[in-house]
Amino acid sequence: MVRDLQGKVAFITGGSDGIGLATARMLARRGATVAICARRTDRLEAARAAIAAECGDAADAMVEAHQLDVSDTDAFAALVADVAARHGRLDMLVNNAMSVHYAPIARLTIDHWRKDFAVNADAVFIGTKAAMAVMTAQGSGSIVNISSTCGIRAAPMMASYSASKAALIQFTAVAAMEGARQGVRVNAIVPGQVQTPATEAYNTQAPDAAARTTDAIPMGRGGQPDELAEAIVFLLSDAASYITGVALPVDGGKAAQLYIPG
Repeated sequence: MVRDLQGKVAFITGGSDGIGLATARMLARRGATVAICARRTDRLEAARAAIAAECGDAADAMVEAHQLDVSDTDAFAALVADVAARHGRLDMLVNNAMSVHYAPIARLTIDHWRKDFAVNADAVFIGTKAAMAVMTAQGSGSIVNISSTCGIRAAPMMASYSASKAALIQFTAVAAMEGARQGVRVNAIVPGQVQTPATEAYNTQAPDAAARTTDAIPMGRGGQPDELAEAIVFLLSDAASYITGVALPVDGGKAAQLYIPG
């Protein structure tokens, strides 16, 4: 793989598995210095080891892992600033960490609602604000926020998750307008079903429902984390230098689908 991102510094939340890990691996293979954070130290170490196995001994210097719950907004902002200060710059931020609670509105608690917003919207605001301060000063940077098809289409039992992911999309557009003249691009990816560890666990627990969900995707399958990472890295890179303020569905056609019951 071409190492065209050498000298670049990236920060990825929720970087220990799924889409975040796939993105971190891809950026590291292309030469970027990558900082990842997540809540579980065991998964963080496994992620660091996986990247090291692919990139060789140099990966120990290229990848750093930090235990962090992004809903601790003060700690999150401080970590973004620290990474930028130690490396002298921050070129890329991926707000990927997520929280989801499944319940009908009648049983959804205010604590569940607040937790989903704390991770999916508040932390995106905090991370973007901290990164934009650095990127504006250096005159360049790219931010990609990870939303969901649930942020643009309605599904029962997903009120807090859907509302927070919809807020993320609109926030992305506003941030893009504010950063445009400063050389800072801000975009969103809108994934559909992706075969992450959480999805695989659901498939095991509810195979019939999982099969129906997959069959309803126009392409007839869920996406792979690497397929999402390709889109994220494209938006982060100079190949997307004239793209800002978009919410790009990467969902096998699901968002474009007009559903007609059989």
